[in-house]
Amino acid sequence: MTDQPVALVTGATAGIGAAFARELSAQGYDLVLVARDQARLEAMAAELGGAEVLPADLSTPEGCDLVAARLATAVDLLVNNAGMSLNTPFPRSTVEREELLLRLNVNAVMRLTLAALPAMSARGRGGIINVSSVTGFAAMMPGSTYPATKAWVTNFSESTGLLVRSTGVRVMALCPGFTRTEFHERAGIDASKTPSWLWLDAGRVVRDGLRDLKKGKLVSVPDWKYKMVVFGVRHAPQALVRRVARNTRTRIGRGDH
Repeated sequence: MTDQPVALVTGATAGIGAAFARELSAQGYDLVLVARDQARLEAMAAELGGAEVLPADLSTPEGCDLVAARLATAVDLLVNNAGMSLNTPFPRSTVEREELLLRLNVNAVMRLTLAALPAMSARGRGGIINVSSVTGFAAMMPGSTYPATKAWVTNFSESTGLLVRSTGVRVMALCPGFTRTEFHERAGIDASKTPSWLWLDAGRVVRDGLRDLKKGKLVSVPDWKYKMVVFGVRHAPQALVRRVARNTRTRIGRGDH
């Protein structure tokens, strides 16, 4: 055991999860890295100069149980980053695929947050970052159920954060926009039509998120342009928001991180 703080990061081998792992390692955290692929976990751990690896499929009860048991011990920061999208409009999807999406994007976030909170609350400190998306603020991807899962993550994080802040624990939803990762390729999403100025750097997203967690924010939206998007979505007439949404899929592609 060391005196260093411990952070557990899910989806830690690529994209925003890998960026969290690198940044937290640089900040002196001892890391617990969670992902399905053990070889990639071990490669990431080697890159960081050592880390605890925990192979687990969080879309399964067994995978959630394994990580939940680790969270019941001393973990100072949980980053719920693992997630997925479906490149299929809902009417053409399947029950199996939609339930997989819900298990990973919603159920795993709930399970691991619930697993981490008792020990954090008992110590009077700790943080949880649930990686959500700007797409969760409105139905901006017609036919996709991904934004609905992220709307849940943001609402859940904000509500839970309000409840536990008096215990010294901070819970925050991190809501990035388009971020350069493997996310779109893995989901089979063609993001080639997305303008270059919309893309964010994963490292910057992570640094902004960690800064906002320290400030006690319940919701973090990195980058001024996406702050403006969220403001517009929240305050513009809904008829206008829906008109823009109808063109979103063909104009800028789908997905975010």
